Amino acid sequence: MDLHIDLTGPRGHRDEIYRQIREAILDGRIRDGDALPPTRELAQRLAVSRTTVSAAYDRLTAEGFLSGRVGAGTFVRSGAAPWPAGPSAEPAAGVRPRPEWTDVPPPPRSFADAPEFDFRSGVPDVRLFPFDTWRRLTASRLRESRAELLTYGDPRGDPRLRAGIARHVGVSRNVRVRAEDIVVTAGAQQTVDLVARVLLGPGDLAAVEDPGYPPPRLLLGTLGVRVATVPVDDEGIVVAEIPAGTRLVHVTPSHQYPMGVSMSLARRHELLDWAERTGAVIVEDDYDTEFRYTGRPLEPLHSLDSHGRVVYVGSFSKVLSPALRMGFLAAPPSLTGAIVKAKYLADWSSPAIEQAVLADFLAEGGFARHIRRMRKVYRERHDVLLGLLRRDFADVLTPRPSAAGLHLSAAAERDLRAVLPRARAAGVRLLALDDFAVTSQRHGLLFGYGAIAAERIAPGLARLRRVLDEGDR
Repeated sequence: MDLHIDLTGPRGHRDEIYRQIREAILDGRIRDGDALPPTRELAQRLAVSRTTVSAAYDRLTAEGFLSGRVGAGTFVRSGAAPWPAGPSAEPAAGVRPRPEWTDVPPPPRSFADAPEFDFRSGVPDVRLFPFDTWRRLTASRLRESRAELLTYGDPRGDPRLRAGIARHVGVSRNVRVRAEDIVVTAGAQQTVDLVARVLLGPGDLAAVEDPGYPPPRLLLGTLGVRVATVPVDDEGIVVAEIPAGTRLVHVTPSHQYPMGVSMSLARRHELLDWAERTGAVIVEDDYDTEFRYTGRPLEPLHSLDSHGRVVYVGSFSKVLSPALRMGFLAAPPSLTGAIVKAKYLADWSSPAIEQAVLADFLAEGGFARHIRRMRKVYRERHDVLLGLLRRDFADVLTPRPSAAGLHLSAAAERDLRAVLPRARAAGVRLLALDDFAVTSQRHGLLFGYGAIAAERIAPGLARLRRVLDEGDR
């Protein structure tokens, strides 16, 4: 047996003894059945305490490398060695995912890696998060030491939070819904997943807006669902273009993503009539209309629905923080039971402490105050951005004023995607409309103003203008 232990390394003696014996077993220098020195003998040889050697032996025994026999000693356990020294030159292909996953791009880089001028869409200004209030409410909940906040919760969500959400959407969005029909989720994306799982099977047909928000389309595809893309015009999704046999359609009627249009009342009624006629379900994603700047919003599809065809989806990601991973859905009673089961199977329940704190935040009026504060902030940024685009980019871009939300789109006569890498190198981050289109052609740029301060918009656009001019030379 070749066992030599050197205790001059940076680790503690116990860890070094453990590591070096383990490596000797794995590379075959110590073989199955070999006896190790008694703990007293090895301790004397290494000039350490017997307790140190015993602790290393105990860890190796617990991990299955050694076995002890009373009165006989400690031995390398059969089957513990040797292991392959390393990967072969040509590793085996291994387990492969279903082919649907090959079309899904890798997750984006962390949004915490903020550029100098951040015009990315869908990013709220988390610097203005109500930290003091949230800290106070969280501390209050933790001081209660309630055991139910640390165990599995109701898959539907905290009852107080669901009641608070029902009151909020009833007042702010005219969504008439009972608390018992609300399910708290990890955000809009999980809602799409839950609804699809209880309604669709492999090969079924779903439809999404084109251009539109990519994640729902990609998610549905990974479930084996066939996904059709439907064009969007100035009134919203073109209902007449929804293919026959479609069982679910995902729409953003209040503030279409990315174009920013609001679905007309006539188009809303047309979509609801289509759903009732075909037996389909509409997923109404109302992701950011707390921030509305002009006029009153049109009636949500959910409020106009008299046949139980709409699943209403809301999120706290844009109002508070995406890190909360908190959203909700309001489903027809006929679907709620199955969705609760799907939520239970997916993750059992949403985090209890965060739900309790958010329920308190809603109940004491902090949520409404935060919305009022942020609406003024974002309205100023929207107006500054729109004015500068009209003044300084009229030869390249035609901006579309947005009545709500955290982004606006600007159409172009040509594909500007080649500009994005150069803009990024210059410290300006934004997206192209073309990247949201599948079959339609929509040239232009998408400007988010949630994460950029009003005073940073002008220098950021000046930097982008220089990038565009340099590219045209």
